[in-house]
Amino acid sequence: MGVSWQQGFSMVKMVSHGKHIAIIVQQLNKFNPENQSTEDFLNESAKMLQTLNVTEEKFVLDTLAGCIEYKSLLDVVVNAFFVQDGRYCLISERNLYIVICYLATFQLEELGLQHFSRIVKSLDTAKMQKFLRFFFNALYLNTWIKDEWSQFYDSLYVKENWIDPLLRWQPKVQQLIEQLTDTLNNRTTTVKSSTVTQPKEFNLTLPKPHAVPLTLPIPLLEKRPPVPSSTYKPPKEKKQLEELKTKNRQKAEDLLLKANANQFRCATVKPEKGENTHDSMKCNTAFQAQKIQSKIDNIPIKLNAAAILREGALYQRKMEEELKRIENLLRGAGDPSEFLEWQKQMRGKDLEEQLTEIECRRLQGKLSHEEAVLAHQNVIQENKKKADLMREEKAELMHQYAEKRLQEQKEMRQLVEQVVEGHKNAKQAKIKLQKYKQQIVQEVCEENRELLRQALEEEEEKLRKRYELIQQIRAIESLPSLRPKFVDLTETGGHGLICEMSIVELRERLALLREAQKAAEEEKRDQIIHEKQAKEQLLLDKLDQISLFRAELGRAAALKQEEKKRKSQSGERPMKDERILNLQKKIVEKTMERKKQAGLLKIIPQKTSIASRKDPLQWNHWKELEESRERQFRILQHGFMARETAQKMAAYEAARSGATVCILRSEVK
Repeated sequence: MGVSWQQGFSMVKMVSHGKHIAIIVQQLNKFNPENQSTEDFLNESAKMLQTLNVTEEKFVLDTLAGCIEYKSLLDVVVNAFFVQDGRYCLISERNLYIVICYLATFQLEELGLQHFSRIVKSLDTAKMQKFLRFFFNALYLNTWIKDEWSQFYDSLYVKENWIDPLLRWQPKVQQLIEQLTDTLNNRTTTVKSSTVTQPKEFNLTLPKPHAVPLTLPIPLLEKRPPVPSSTYKPPKEKKQLEELKTKNRQKAEDLLLKANANQFRCATVKPEKGENTHDSMKCNTAFQAQKIQSKIDNIPIKLNAAAILREGALYQRKMEEELKRIENLLRGAGDPSEFLEWQKQMRGKDLEEQLTEIECRRLQGKLSHEEAVLAHQNVIQENKKKADLMREEKAELMHQYAEKRLQEQKEMRQLVEQVVEGHKNAKQAKIKLQKYKQQIVQEVCEENRELLRQALEEEEEKLRKRYELIQQIRAIESLPSLRPKFVDLTETGGHGLICEMSIVELRERLALLREAQKAAEEEKRDQIIHEKQAKEQLLLDKLDQISLFRAELGRAAALKQEEKKRKSQSGERPMKDERILNLQKKIVEKTMERKKQAGLLKIIPQKTSIASRKDPLQWNHWKELEESRERQFRILQHGFMARETAQKMAAYEAARSGATVCILRSEVK
């Protein structure tokens, strides 16, 4: 009796330990550090654990707090376990392994091995055996676990307080792991050697034989009319819609071809009636042979109302500004044209200085690139020597490894031969057991067939009764029901509402509303026509005003273009800066030296490094920069570049070459 009571008490304790661990894992699954602090979480958990004892509640809360506090250390071990030994374990059981890792690391001294082993045995044996074997591996504790934990805490503190105690407990925990493996082996062997239960017939009283009832004929259903053939044919409307779609598509394609052919018809000038066909042919040949001239403003372009009003407002504003300027000149104000010309010259000088500075920086960068290539070639020579030494060492190590592998393969072959002999005896026992099981299965299948036959007979009886009931309900529903209704359109509904009216009155009121709506539409239409005529007249006046302004602006633009041509012909190309010429000479010398070094090295393109592969791309990059720089000098010489555009282009080129943008001289107020 005493032994059985102690076994029952230990079983109760194991159940309570498993329950406590399940509560801790459940609470850890609920915890979210982003939305909840640790103190609030522990207070809520304490409220939920009021049903437990004081000691049990303290154990659960201390374990929860410890798992949250040392989460970074525990994650290192658990993540490595899932990568190596726990690849087939469930991710949902992650917090279970975190709790066991915390108890083994921080609470093993307080709990003691006996209490810790009870907790482990209350959980799944296979999972605990796998995790403890991984965690209490002396090699892992001394190498990577110690290194990873030292990243969070001091290495000396980690070794004295955590690693050394774990290594002291390792032999005793190893005994616990062996016990778990023994239980797993016993469990598997008992499953294999379990005896098959043999079914026995029940000792029941035999029923008296009943009279066999006469089988009633099952009534047959009436034949339904066949499905009409029209259901399997597409409707005529669908064919008509497809024909309409094809016709509409052909019309749309014809319209598209016409529109593409005549898309620039509005921009062509129609010939007059008095001209001959010979003159028109000459014009066409001249248009094809000559280049496009700058008489684009004379081509008539169709404008909409918004464009006409917008252009008219622009010219009106320009005219008002010109009148103000003339009034200021009449009053004695000065002409700012000289100051603007001086400001333009100063900005041009600043831009030239900035461009020369950027060019110098670009060439300096190119020079440093050539020097880096030379240094890289020297490093390649040194690396070749080191690589030869490494290859020799590698060949020796591979030879030693091959000999070791051959020895291991011989040992494995001997072991495999021993295992195969043991398997031959096991196969004969399996065949006998399989034949015995097949006999039992055949007997059970025969019993099942008899039960199924009885069930089918009962189901057929139920269906027959249900069919008779359905026939009676359909006969009742098929009886006709007459409900005549008489409607008087002149009477109201009789609901007692103030706005109540008959259908005849409603129709009369609707007719009056339609007449009033038509009259309002006619009045609105007349008003829109008058407004449209007034707007058209305003647009015609604006068009006359725009044509006058365009003619004057065309004359002014032609005069300005002639002045620019004169200035561009009289201007001279500026000489390059001496610093740029010196840097270009240095770059040429460095490139020659690099080519000589490359010829000595005889570098194969496939074995060169990533930097040498990118060399032609970088050369193209420098070439593009030089071309863009020459383009900027040409544009600056002709005077077509505005200050803002030049500043943006210079900043872009400087950013690409790695130089900083210089600040332009501030404008004179």
